[in-house]
Amino acid sequence: MLSQEEAFARIRLLRSPNIGPVSYRQLLARFATAEAAIAALPDLAQRGGRAYRAAAPETIAEEISQVRRARARYLFHDQPGYPPLLKEIAAAPPILVVRGDQSLAARSCLAMVGARNASAAAVKIAREFAAALADAGFTVVSGLARGIDGAAHEGALPATIGVIASGIDVPYPPQHAALQEQIADEGLLIAEQPPGTEPRGSHFPSRNRIIAGLAMGTLVVEAAPKSGSLITARLAAEAGREVMAIPGSPLDARATGCNQLIRDGAVLVQTPEDVIELMNGFDGHARSTFREAAPAYVYADDELADAEPADVAALLTTAPVAVDELIRQSGEPAAAVQLSLLELEIAGRLVRHAGGRVSLGA
Repeated sequence: MLSQEEAFARIRLLRSPNIGPVSYRQLLARFATAEAAIAALPDLAQRGGRAYRAAAPETIAEEISQVRRARARYLFHDQPGYPPLLKEIAAAPPILVVRGDQSLAARSCLAMVGARNASAAAVKIAREFAAALADAGFTVVSGLARGIDGAAHEGALPATIGVIASGIDVPYPPQHAALQEQIADEGLLIAEQPPGTEPRGSHFPSRNRIIAGLAMGTLVVEAAPKSGSLITARLAAEAGREVMAIPGSPLDARATGCNQLIRDGAVLVQTPEDVIELMNGFDGHARSTFREAAPAYVYADDELADAEPADVAALLTTAPVAVDELIRQSGEPAAAVQLSLLELEIAGRLVRHAGGRVSLGA
């Protein structure tokens, strides 16, 4: 059981400057408790070259009050109700704010994503696919955006999870305020950001990783070549999940992303039955040949407890580089390199990028 003091300290740790999912996990691995990690932050930041101040306790107390007022609750990464598939991804969110039926995340989940400016035909397809998948016992996960996301939620209700890029109490987009409230009441609403947070551009890729991480597979219904939907598909592939796409006309730019995914190895699906067959046969090995390379560096979390930081700052520039490459070039143990990066990150000098890459801050 998590004590109230440790729960408070964990929220405070995650809300402190320059602490993200990776550094949060590493700090808990090194110091065992969030309270001990917070006490160590100034010294770690000093070794990284900067002064440091953790989030104020009164700020966290007010956040907790906001969560209660929103009729929501916190879900920590090591609690029994935390979604099991989400826990498996790199940089899984350490703390979620949730409202609704948590059991939906424990069922077989399928993500459905697509264009905001979707065609009428694609919206109809998304709604019909989602309804059929829900009837077959799946939970449909999406991001509450206009277009395909909204149609997927509407078709699947109440068997749907909405993952938002804002705080749990901030409806976004505004035209989906009623739908967001309905999902919170009948399905499950998930936010990573603190209450009151308005969505920013950087929040959407983070939201997309949660959508992909919750699900055994991701179905892209309609998408432009450079869209958030394709980011979600790549994140699903990186996690070893199934990636599916519905083909579209080559004359419609909104179908280009789906057709490209299929060309690159995503499974072509045309009916809900195609998806159900794939998902029912999913054993952790995707049939899709669409792949994204996951980071290869390996170390046990408990190795951080005794590690001494490696000197890797001189190897970093503002251009992102894989942590694997830093380990190879430095010749140091993976845990030692990670500890050095942790110190730089807490000091605000390091930026983490997708695919296990890092750079110095601009």
